[in-house]
Amino acid sequence: MINVSLLGCGGMMPLPNRYLTSMIISYNGKMILVDCGEGTQVSLKILKWGFKAIESICFTHYHADHIAGIPGLLLTIGNSGRTEPLTIIGPKGLLEVIKGLTIISPNLPFELRLLEIPSEEEIVERVGDFYVHTIGVDHTIPCIAYTIEIKRKRKFDPDRAKNQNIPMFLWNRLHKGEKVIFEGKIFTPDMVLGEERKGLKISYCTDTRPTERLVDFINEADLFICEGMYGEYESIDKAMANKHMLFSEAALLAKKGNVKELWLTHYSPALKNPMLFLEGTRNIFKNTLLGEDRMSKVLCFE
Repeated sequence: MINVSLLGCGGMMPLPNRYLTSMIISYNGKMILVDCGEGTQVSLKILKWGFKAIESICFTHYHADHIAGIPGLLLTIGNSGRTEPLTIIGPKGLLEVIKGLTIISPNLPFELRLLEIPSEEEIVERVGDFYVHTIGVDHTIPCIAYTIEIKRKRKFDPDRAKNQNIPMFLWNRLHKGEKVIFEGKIFTPDMVLGEERKGLKISYCTDTRPTERLVDFINEADLFICEGMYGEYESIDKAMANKHMLFSEAALLAKKGNVKELWLTHYSPALKNPMLFLEGTRNIFKNTLLGEDRMSKVLCFE
């Protein structure tokens, strides 16, 4: 199972009742964080999931409400006792941005591994058990959306192993994914594993206009976390000019992408009561929820 938490649901600036939008996923004792605006580590502290097990921090883009919290968070991770390398992923400009921001968080006790993603390409990177997919989106600066996928291990099939006369003392190693050479023969995991099983998929998209590429990218996601900067249709001109989305546009993406559940987030500071626009949004995509700070969910394999 996977634990997912929306650490904040605000855009542009933190408010007393809204931290800035970011998401954290925990699986098998490790975590991956997407975006880190001002105050993110405070929300993490309230959540009580810890800091040391964060394996990777991913950035959608480099506006302050998505990255300004990184120096303090890195220091807090260092103070938690982490010494293993930490991977940071982001679009073009990552090296320069991290170099500048970490001037105020020097002498970290762990290495930073920086992975800069070309926003025009769709990329898949593996970080531990997390498969991190990225795609370029349509914002005022280079920006990427993320899909985090957890693949489910295939079941061990003892009948296949027996039928191929594979020695029993090799079964465990093959089940763990090892390739084994024994008595001049090569044994591979595929020889003892059953059919592929459906994993879990979480998509996260903020600060963009809706695009057709996103429909395929989020297709059949178990959870789609998407920006809803503005609730009312009257804000469409503002949304188009600033490269953001309305609630209704996020819902249409979710519908086209056949996702299971949509969480709206990244509300404008001027959006005082998102609930006013929920019913209309659910008329487009029924399983829509309004994001709240530290809103969490456990996703289980089928």
